[in-house]
Parts: sequence; structure tokens; C-alpha cells
Amino acid sequence: MARGGALLPGLHDHHLHLLSMAAANQSVRCGPPESAGPDDLAAVLRGVPADRRWIRGIGYHESVAGILDRHAIDRMVADRPVRIQHRSGALWMLNTSALAELRLLDEFDDGRLWRRDELLRERLDDHEPPDLAAVGRRLAALGITGVTDATPNLTPAAIDLLASGALPQRVQLLGAPKDAELPEGVTIGPHKILRPDHEPPLWDELYDEVVTAHEAGRPVAIHAVRRESLILALAVLDEIGSLPGDRIEHAALVGDNAIPLLAEVGAVVVTQPGFVVDRQREYGRDIPESEQGDLYRYASLLQAGIPVVASSDAPFGSEDLWHTIAAAGKRTLGRSERVAPRKVLDGLLTPLADPGGRPRRIEIGAPADLCLLRVPLAEALAAPDSDAVYTAVCRGVVQNSEALC
Repeated sequence: MARGGALLPGLHDHHLHLLSMAAANQSVRCGPPESAGPDDLAAVLRGVPADRRWIRGIGYHESVAGILDRHAIDRMVADRPVRIQHRSGALWMLNTSALAELRLLDEFDDGRLWRRDELLRERLDDHEPPDLAAVGRRLAALGITGVTDATPNLTPAAIDLLASGALPQRVQLLGAPKDAELPEGVTIGPHKILRPDHEPPLWDELYDEVVTAHEAGRPVAIHAVRRESLILALAVLDEIGSLPGDRIEHAALVGDNAIPLLAEVGAVVVTQPGFVVDRQREYGRDIPESEQGDLYRYASLLQAGIPVVASSDAPFGSEDLWHTIAAAGKRTLGRSERVAPRKVLDGLLTPLADPGGRPRRIEIGAPADLCLLRVPLAEALAAPDSDAVYTAVCRGVVQNSEALC
């Protein structure tokens, strides 16, 4: 049946956002390359079918039309509620109609909501539950059999959705409480800590949250995109002492001076090399050339003995891990940070509970989570592409019925 194709353990995406992925399937792209300017953005928003009363945009970047507020969006669409998410996932921008419908106009006069996803979910009661089954099918088609959902502070309703069985993949949750009761195949991971990127990092708050998690025997996964947030996270972990399983999410900008402390702390870095390729134009414009090698470091961290694994951060990046593998080996910003496809793949084969650990192998007694390729592994890694995936087996179930023929 395999006709010479390689059989691998299923790939693991160590950082993504499942509910956001499901919502993204019902959204329009508002950033590059779909929108290159204000006129493009207006056309995208106005092109949403009228039967979809709410317009939900994703992937926005200020290079398109500057920093949006409610008045700017009103000039594009005023007669329907519109909410647009910045590509970082940290900011929502709403027009006047949306603010009024959600009873938020008095509190957010400019229409800009930083890190207020939970508030939006509470007010948005007009949407159908997200189609997680479609997300699961897409991930399986890419050979992905396990995922870590990195969304913080999941509500009980969100946990119920993620544990409903709609996804064939094994799922680890970073945003669920330690004592959550979950079915087989859904587990609790480190405690996700996310502090607002637009505010100065606060030592006391981060220190207290890490101590609380560690005292409960739970590692932490600290979001660190800015240089300041990374240094603060490392300083706190150095002061408290790290636990096995502590993670740094993103480490988007790592200066040379941070690498020794990263190595000393010993936390796993979960990075996204796909961003360096997908956002090359914006990074090339916005990041000084002398600092571009600090973006999503990979090779230099490995060389320093720091455990590093790749991930997608979907839907903020492509969910295609084969694209991630290719991006890590071909980045042009910070060429010295390139990592060979085999090394990246090894990280994607590590257990959800031990990213950066020993890659899983196919052996008797191992879980039947598999990825079958159409071609030999050497051929697949020579030019990484998801077209090489024939089918996936999640928890013993073949996901592509045609593979049985």
C-alpha cells in the first residue's frame, strides 16, 4: 500500500490555537498579501456575503492601512458589525456597529481591544459553535496527530468543546486548570502565562504566577515576544528555579546576551520559523538589519544546548508543518539560524508532554499515531511539502478512507 513511502510517527504541533483556527475558517484575510492598502482592505470587507451578518477579519497588519480605530473601519463598512484581529492575535479592532451591538462603545471609544478575547466571547452569543471537526481533518491531511493548544485561560465552555471528541488528534491544553476532568486523549500541559505585549512587563505579577504554578507541581509556558518580556521571564525563572517542562513560547527576539541565561534556565523554546519567511517583507522593513538575526533564533540556541522545537502558531501562522520545516531551512533574514529539515522534523516528532525530548519511534506497543508519506523520507526532506503526505492514523484510526483501498 505504501509503495515505498516512509511511515513516520505522526507530527506534533507544539503551539497552536484550535478554536481560533476554527473561527478563522469563517473569516476573511485582512493583511498582506491579500490586502496591500486601504482600498484592498475595504474591498475585502465589503465582499463578505450579506448573509454573514458579522464580518470577522484576521491577519491585519498596520502596513495595510495604519493603526485602525472604529472610525477608520466605519469609513469602509458602517452598516454591519465588523471586528478585525491584528495578526499578532493581541488586538481586536471594532467598528461602531460592532461596539454598539456588544455594549462596548462607552468602554472602548476608539474600538481597540487589547487582549480582551474573553470579553468578546462573553458578548458574542450569536455564533454557532466552531467547526473543530474541519480543523481536525485539515491537520490530519498534513500528517499531524497531536497538538498543544496554547490559548491561555480557557473557559469551561471552551474546554468542553476541545474535549468533545470532534478532533481525532491527541490534544494537550496549556490554558486549562490542573484539576480539569478530561477524556482520554486530552491532557493538561504547563500553565500558560500571557502578559499584555503593549504594557511594561511587571516582575511581581509574573513572579507570583510562576510560583503559584510551580508550588502546584505544574511547569509554566511563558509568552515572550518582546525582548523585555523574554529577559523578565528568564530572570524570574532564574530567581525561582525552573521545573522540568518549563517553556518559553515564541522567543521572537533573542539577543546574544540572552542566550547564556536561556541555557542556564533550561526551559524549552517553542519557536515559529515560518514567521521569518512569511513576514519577511514586514520584518525587513521594521526590524533593523543588525537585529534581524535575533528573530526566532533556532540554530544558535541548539548550538548553546538549549532545547528548541518548531511549531506553527496557527492560525497566526500557516498550520502546514511541512511549510515550517521548509522555512527553517531557507530563511534569508538571519541565515545563520537555518536548521536542517531532519532536525526540525525530529522536534515535531517529540511527545506533546516532552517537546525537545527524544523523538518518538514506531515500535511495538507505541500509540498508533502515524503519518504515511507518498515518497521516501529523504525525498520528502529534500523539498519539504505537505503534498508528500498520503494519510494519517490518529489513535489507530485511518483518517483518509481512500488509503484503505
